[in-house]
Amino acid sequence: MRIGIDVLGLGELDRLQTRPWFRRYTYAAEELALADGFGRERAREFLAGRFAAKEAVLKVLGTGCRDGLMPRHICIARGARSAPVVRLTGAAQRRATEIELSDLTLSIAHKGEYVVAVALGHGDDEPASRAGDVRGTARTILEEIVLRESVRSGRSE
Repeated sequence: MRIGIDVLGLGELDRLQTRPWFRRYTYAAEELALADGFGRERAREFLAGRFAAKEAVLKVLGTGCRDGLMPRHICIARGARSAPVVRLTGAAQRRATEIELSDLTLSIAHKGEYVVAVALGHGDDEPASRAGDVRGTARTILEEIVLRESVRSGRSE
């Protein structure tokens, strides 16, 4: 099993999101079309979640953005009941084949000004059922981050 996690403050991407080149490089057309249907704040949150998810998937792939792999080669689509589903194309798909990755499970959690994404990858001989509760793991990590931030800033929950 391979695991990738990413935590992002929503404001970290604000300036980049205004640049068309960044949006084209980072997001699949399907993701941008969906975000364009939201209001400004919901689109901001949605795209930050997709960015964190892509970073988590890149960690599962073990590559980062190199050898022609771009974040837009990782599309975070909506599955049943709006659950995130990973679709790989181009260099991301080639890398998944190379490492015999047969399944990717993803969870994205939002809380306040933070988003966390956890991706689990399984090989052909590893069933996804061994992954456990990915959403619970993501929420636990996010809650710990928020708690630490509130303690650091002198606020109490």
